[in-house]
Amino acid sequence: MRPSDLIRLAFSNLKRRKTRTVLTVLGVVIGTASIVVMVSLGLGMSSMLLASYQSSGSLTMVTVYGGYGDQDHQLTDQVISDFAAIPHVTGTSPSLSVNVEMRSGAYTANTSIIGVSQDYFRDMELASGSIPKPDQPTLSIVYGNTSCSYFIKGQDYSQFKQVDPEKDTIFFTFPDGYTGSSDSKYGTGGDDGGQQKGNKKKYILERAGLMAGGPDHFSMDSMNIYADIDTFKTFLRKIYKKNLVPNPATNKNGKPLRYYVYDQAYVFVDDMDNVQSVQKSITDMGYEASSNMQWLEQAQQTLNTVQLVLGGIGAVSLLVAAIGIMNTMMMSIYERTRDIGVMKVLGCDMKDIRNMFLAESAIIGLMGGIAGIILSMLISAVINYFTGSQSELVSNLTQSWGQSAARISLIPPWLILAAIVFAMVVGSFSGYLPAVRAMKLSPLAAIRNE
Repeated sequence: MRPSDLIRLAFSNLKRRKTRTVLTVLGVVIGTASIVVMVSLGLGMSSMLLASYQSSGSLTMVTVYGGYGDQDHQLTDQVISDFAAIPHVTGTSPSLSVNVEMRSGAYTANTSIIGVSQDYFRDMELASGSIPKPDQPTLSIVYGNTSCSYFIKGQDYSQFKQVDPEKDTIFFTFPDGYTGSSDSKYGTGGDDGGQQKGNKKKYILERAGLMAGGPDHFSMDSMNIYADIDTFKTFLRKIYKKNLVPNPATNKNGKPLRYYVYDQAYVFVDDMDNVQSVQKSITDMGYEASSNMQWLEQAQQTLNTVQLVLGGIGAVSLLVAAIGIMNTMMMSIYERTRDIGVMKVLGCDMKDIRNMFLAESAIIGLMGGIAGIILSMLISAVINYFTGSQSELVSNLTQSWGQSAARISLIPPWLILAAIVFAMVVGSFSGYLPAVRAMKLSPLAAIRNE
């Protein structure tokens, strides 16, 4: 029997028992929709988790912490060069941070200016402006998108003012220099620029750019201000002279070191899969290190367990549907016993009889799988709508299987295809035992059946 004849015959047999077929298909619909929705919730939570970690920092970046008072594990320029030699490392950046006061009119705010390398700026997204160029004659800065959102007047913390760095003039005041030694050469490093107590000089710094994101979009970088580290070092040396920074690291005698010691450094890796190995290499060198991938993998392990549980709950519904298909096929054999006997007497191949029942059960699985996918997409759209992931139900319906936005229920194209194929396979397996029973039925007994 040709495949086309087999399919045509299978559809004809199913149409003769419309009510039973519809009820059996409905069981597959519910089972398929249950699995897809449960899996989509797990995928959606994983996607939202990934987006959350990406917004809080790069997934290919390792943050290294130095032992500021530990002379053997200080983060120096030489140590950071050693990090750059680790396999899979594409860039490094020390972090040179100075706390400053900002003033705009009668309003003030405190923040940090952080000097970083061009490797750090490489992945930074800007809403306007550009990245500061290295070795510029004047210091230019990139404002974090929330760095100017919390200016206060006097000591009134009940109200905050948003200052626009593109329009408003902002004055910067740097802290006093190191005064920990009675030796005057280690005292406050003021110059004619005015780093004097009680009469600190105010600086207007050139704005290079503004980070992307609104005033309510918080990330690892949003509250800070960034500058090219080499230009920043040159600027600070004019203020603090040989001390280099306001609070330099000191030796055992309490005297400032004449080289830079950083409290943090950043190491950039070529691929997320290599982050853990690079992080281990750094910790093996005696330094404390962390990465978003480290926390993401732990969180994803928990989510995978949750997803297995959710998928298992949905699988129970499909198992019930499979039993329904098997029951329908068995009932079909009892009702068509005489027809099966006639087919055998006329010389019909046993495999054709088996394949006819397998085709019927596979078609039930296929129809139930397609309808189940449609139902699951509707449920997914409603879930996303009521959880506030999208503003319009129609937008959810058309985008529920895409990857463009973080949604609590996410149905990618591969899940649609897998669900339909899985429903067909379940249908075929459910019809296998009835098909074998039909194939082994005695022709004489079948013909005598009324």
